[in-house]
Amino acid sequence: MTDQTVSNAVAVRENGPGALVQQYKADLAQVMPSHVKPDTFVRLAVGVLRRDRNLALAASNNPAALMGALMDAAQLGLTPGTEQYYLVPRKVKGRLEIQGIRGYQGEIELIYRAGAVSSVIVEVVRTADTFRYSPGRDERPVHEIDWDAADRGPLRLVYAYAVMKDGATSKVVVLNQAQVMAAKALSQGFDSPFSPWQKHEEAMWMKTAAHRLTKWVPTSAEYMREQLRAHADVAAEQRGSATADGSPGPVPTEVPASDGDDEGPIEAEFVDDALETGARS
Repeated sequence: MTDQTVSNAVAVRENGPGALVQQYKADLAQVMPSHVKPDTFVRLAVGVLRRDRNLALAASNNPAALMGALMDAAQLGLTPGTEQYYLVPRKVKGRLEIQGIRGYQGEIELIYRAGAVSSVIVEVVRTADTFRYSPGRDERPVHEIDWDAADRGPLRLVYAYAVMKDGATSKVVVLNQAQVMAAKALSQGFDSPFSPWQKHEEAMWMKTAAHRLTKWVPTSAEYMREQLRAHADVAAEQRGSATADGSPGPVPTEVPASDGDDEGPIEAEFVDDALETGARS
């Protein structure tokens, strides 16, 4: 390798997508949740681009698409280039561009981060599995797997639910193959060879169910902050509306732990709202 070739390679690296990400580190940091370290986020993003030539080419073709995906990941506090947040190349007018896709681990992370649940269960059901669930009768699904089976068969169903901090069960989301395929069809670039639908089909089934679950449980740390802020506002109003004799009004002693649903376990149903997933599925 000649000195000129080495110099050209260095120049490309210094002016390529990785350098762009470094350049906008401060902008990414401004939208990140407090628990995310900008240096770590940028280092991981740059590492993904350097490891995958297709991603690097896609990023070079449309830097704005790259930064849009990274900005989305930063706002969510999810790690780019992982099953929390996929970075995938897709063809737009014959050229590769980067697309950001939230993964199932990212959906679960956002649910846990809100602090309202103690556990999240997301599982696929294959044809050899035993699955029983009757809304109105069963609080949670019964899913039995023969772990000695050489092949559990094709994917048949996927389900997701959360156990809240008070022990109650959230709505149980159950999707069959037709519902998952409807969500897949609405996903941008699902038929691309680079799409996680092609490379990580089981994970995308799980992501679809986890995404539907986010309709029924808090999904952000902002939830807890909003609850605390609302609690403080109510307390301030009630302190300001003292009674005529000067005694203070009542002050609430607890912060609500849910979205106002205090009826215990929620009965579940098969959901059929594929349009909800849109381009994020």
